[in-house]
Amino acid sequence: MAPLRPPALFIVLALLLILGVVDPVTEAKIPAVIVFGDSSVDSGNNNVIATILKSNFEPYGRDFYGGRPTGRFSNGRVPPDFISEAFGIKASVPAYLDPAYKISDFTTGVCFASAGTGYDNTTSHVLNVIPLWKELEYYKEYQEKLRQYLGKDQANYVLSEALYIVSLGTNDFLENYYLIPVGVRRAQFSLKQYKEFLVGLASNFIREIHALGARKISLTGLPPMGCLPLERTANFFRRPGSCNEEYNTAAKDFNGKLRIATRKLNKELPGLKMVLSDPYDLFLQIITKPSSFGFEVAERACCGTGFYEMSYLCNKHSLFTCMDASKFVFWDSFHPTERTNKILSDALLKSVLLPAFS
Repeated sequence: MAPLRPPALFIVLALLLILGVVDPVTEAKIPAVIVFGDSSVDSGNNNVIATILKSNFEPYGRDFYGGRPTGRFSNGRVPPDFISEAFGIKASVPAYLDPAYKISDFTTGVCFASAGTGYDNTTSHVLNVIPLWKELEYYKEYQEKLRQYLGKDQANYVLSEALYIVSLGTNDFLENYYLIPVGVRRAQFSLKQYKEFLVGLASNFIREIHALGARKISLTGLPPMGCLPLERTANFFRRPGSCNEEYNTAAKDFNGKLRIATRKLNKELPGLKMVLSDPYDLFLQIITKPSSFGFEVAERACCGTGFYEMSYLCNKHSLFTCMDASKFVFWDSFHPTERTNKILSDALLKSVLLPAFS
């Protein structure tokens, strides 16, 4: 049989793509996924620090590979895992502080995120977690290890071509500004001023990682945080069981400010290609019309009673934990189920990430 000539080869590949035999995503020029942020993307860094905010125990991770808890705040995978897989890299992104991994495991992706942290350093103090500045220090340490392992040229290629996911901000509002009415930030800032303060911190962080070589960045917006089960429960004295619309409005407005900052930074920083991955509208649709997405329950979570349990309150001894998390939008009172994470990730991949970076 004669070898296929280029036109014939192109036709065969096109047919395979149409039939779904070949995944076009695997051709994307993304060698690694590097993650900064909070519990929305933490894959286990909190396991090894002195904090009560952990999830390295059952029933967390019961739908992860091997049914094991990893420190992800979910029954399974979190968004960076799905994003890494979609770009043809690997199915999960390891935590930098996890002693089970070494630098050879981090050549195609690494997570520095810490559940409970925020852009604001004072947020990390609430539950004694890793502040964002420390995540950056770990990243600098990682850079040096990567250069020693791969060689300077190959490591610099990985660092410059990697996709950087930055996902945090919810805790700055819910665990800091709103939670502590007599705290430092409420005394210093109006809500409008605090949002501007956080956007300034986010912009400075982007400038810092850009100076260290990052060029492809996905900055993640806030979810409709007033509809998290815990916030619905806390809204009892206003509108029992309803979303806290003040919190939702703050999240949506903050996302708008992040969008403006994204455009500004793309113009300011040479070679930067940053996108805003905004989950707000789709997430709100899932919450308000769960049956349209195949869910049965959105107002409470799977774990425990579903109204307030998170971290150690979400444990294997609870008699109320649901049997099938795929029917629930939320896993615990603060975090989505794996299925919700996948729906949101797939949508952002299709609408934002793949068009920008593949």
